[in-house]
Amino acid sequence: MAGMLERHIAAITGSGSGIGRAIALGYAREGAQVVALDIDAKSAAETVDAITHSGGKAHSFTLDVRERDRCGEVAALVKEKIGQVSILVNDAGINRRNAFTADAEAVIKDWEDVLATNLHGVFNVTHAFLAQLRATKGRIINVGSIQSFMHVRTPNSPAYTTSKHGVLGFTRALAAELGKDGVRVNAIGPGFIETPLNEKVRATNRADLSGTYTARSSGKARGYCRAGNLSGFGPVRLCHRHDCHGGRRVSRDLTLIKSDWMLVLLADFHDLLAEIFAVEQS
Repeated sequence: MAGMLERHIAAITGSGSGIGRAIALGYAREGAQVVALDIDAKSAAETVDAITHSGGKAHSFTLDVRERDRCGEVAALVKEKIGQVSILVNDAGINRRNAFTADAEAVIKDWEDVLATNLHGVFNVTHAFLAQLRATKGRIINVGSIQSFMHVRTPNSPAYTTSKHGVLGFTRALAAELGKDGVRVNAIGPGFIETPLNEKVRATNRADLSGTYTARSSGKARGYCRAGNLSGFGPVRLCHRHDCHGGRRVSRDLTLIKSDWMLVLLADFHDLLAEIFAVEQS
């Protein structure tokens, strides 16, 4: 059985670890040729090794998404050496934990750093690959957050919440504009997932998190990897919000159900992947 993403080239930022790596592995299993983009060259190379050792195809490039000129250079290199990208996943992101009332200089630095990566970086990479995505009638998947819809009270900074609200707004704007070109734009909003980004805060602030948003047992990043697996899907303990306005509007909403400490998604990832990429299922 051919993979769902055969003949696609997928560029994924932040694919050296966490959710980005899980998406890269899942897409590779579905037949996509993966372009792993990460600020950490070593971790990106490790993602490529994991894919190639499993029989997939992958390439890595070092990329700091804050550097707009470098984003353009990498996009050109990918087109020249590999081919035109038809899938772009904007996953690269950072977080800071200072409250707005913390040290003034720290708050200012947090604001500048977080928005530079989480919001400006999404713009930089998308703009760099835009011509390729329009040519291939491609797909853009932006990784937002539960904080695209709310603010997790503590421990978190307003910079992170603002950046992820911005990602959602950017997604909606592009979906409306690029739909006429056949480019579909989506966002997903994970909750607290066991990744290196939030490992420390999960370990040291569980009591605070339980009063706002947390999990009985934290979601695993590998759940995102399962999006490329064709068998055995059941309820997955991850919080998503699906927002799709471009190309073709998805006909159904994903249902979020409150369950003690956690919003549990009861949805089939295979169906979600098929709807995002408009793949006919047998």
